Amino acid sequence: MAEPAQRILCHGVTGSGKSTLARELGSILHYPVHLVDDEFGWLPGWAQRDVTEQKALAVAAAAAPVWVFDSAYGPYRQDIVERSDLVICLDYPRAISLFRLLLRTVKRIMRRELVCNGNIETWKRTVGKKSILLWHFKSFAAKRRSMVELENRLGTDRVKRFVRPRDTKRWLAELAASQPGFGS
Repeated sequence: MAEPAQRILCHGVTGSGKSTLARELGSILHYPVHLVDDEFGWLPGWAQRDVTEQKALAVAAAAAPVWVFDSAYGPYRQDIVERSDLVICLDYPRAISLFRLLLRTVKRIMRRELVCNGNIETWKRTVGKKSILLWHFKSFAAKRRSMVELENRLGTDRVKRFVRPRDTKRWLAELAASQPGFGS
């Protein structure tokens, strides 16, 4: 396997596993990981950070020589894509991402896990106007189109688009095996 990319963006639909993949990549490569919901997007009380401030924070983080972003919001996605050496697209079928999202959401609610700067997901929020499930349905088709467009525009050397989780796992295992001392 060639030298790993130094600036990696994970992209995919809500619930596809971008944050998990980003953390795994960070662990394997010893890169800093930027979880955009926590770091740039949400403030306590489910207040969304001002878009201009989000973009400034994200672009500043992307100026570093090595990193993994678990996502990039629309207003600054292109800035992060331009700085990326590799974009990993998790283009899984809706059944997979929706199942993962439902499972994650229920676990977070039941365990009262802190997410996004100390916020807590609730049943009320899950079925309300700002529902993550509703967002999944609203954004699914556009995000899938954007992954294909990125692959077409940037090429397969710079964009890895996985359509099955087992292919992502296989690639990740190969990457880990290529890293000196990983897992020993």
